[in-house]
Amino acid sequence: MPSTRVWFITGASRGLGKAFTEAALAAGDRVVAAARDLSPLADLRASYPDRIMLLTLDVRDPTAVQQVVDEAAAAFGRLDIVVNNAGTMLLGMVEEATEAQIRDQFEVNFFGAVWVTQAVVPHLRSQGFGHIVQVTSMGTGGGFASTGFYAASKSALDSVSQALAMEVAPFGITVTIVQPGSYGTDLFTRGTTATTPRAEYAPLRTQLSEMWGEDVGPAPSTAAPVVMELADLPEPPSRLIVGAASFDMVEQMEAARRSEYDAWKHLSVKAPG
Repeated sequence: MPSTRVWFITGASRGLGKAFTEAALAAGDRVVAAARDLSPLADLRASYPDRIMLLTLDVRDPTAVQQVVDEAAAAFGRLDIVVNNAGTMLLGMVEEATEAQIRDQFEVNFFGAVWVTQAVVPHLRSQGFGHIVQVTSMGTGGGFASTGFYAASKSALDSVSQALAMEVAPFGITVTIVQPGSYGTDLFTRGTTATTPRAEYAPLRTQLSEMWGEDVGPAPSTAAPVVMELADLPEPPSRLIVGAASFDMVEQMEAARRSEYDAWKHLSVKAPG
C-alpha cells in the first residue's frame, strides 16, 4: 500500500468518523469524507483543502453510494482504506419497536455498509490491494436489553464481513471488523431513535439507567490512534476490539458463553450432526 494513503470514511462528520478523518489528515493522508451533513467538516476543508474531499452521502441509497464511490476513486486515483462507520441507534425494547424503526436501523447500519462494500470492492480488486474496516460494536457477541436491534444490525454486518474477508483475500484485499465500545459520540443523542415506552418495562428502564449512569465514555479521539496503527499493519487482524474496558467486557461475555456451552454439552451431543 502506498505510504500516503487515501481513506474513504462514511459517517465522517461526527463522532468516531470525524476522529478518524482528523487523524488520517494529521498523518499526511488524503481523505474522502462522506456524510449526510457535511457542515461539521468545514474547518477541516479550510485546513486541508488539497487533501480532503467532502461528498454528501446517504448510505441507504445504493445508487448514490455507487456514484459517490466512483467519484472518489476517480478524484484520487485509488482507495486504500475504506471505513464503514455510518450508524444510528434504535433504543427500546423489542416489543416496542415499530416495523419502520427496525427496518431503518438495518438500512443504515447493515445495508448501508453492504452497499459501500459492494461499490468499493471492484476498485480495490482492480488495483490489487485495499483494506476494508467495518465498524461494528463490542456488543455483537449478543444482544442487550433496549439495544437489541442495534446489536442485531451490527451482528449482521459482523457475519457478512467474515464471509467477505474470505471472498476478497485472493484479490489482495483485507477486512478488519473493528468493535468499539461506548465513546462520547452523539450516537445516543442525535443519532438515536427511541421507541414509545411501555409501562411494563419501566422497572427495567430504571435498572438500566442506574447501571449505565451518566458517563458518556471517552472522547472519540482516543480511539483514533488505534485505528491509525491498525492501518499501518502489513497483516491486520480480522477482528479488533477498541477500548480497554470493552476488551474486558467481551472477554467476560465470551467466558460466560463458553461456560454455558460446557454446562449443557451433555444435552447438545445427544443429537447427531
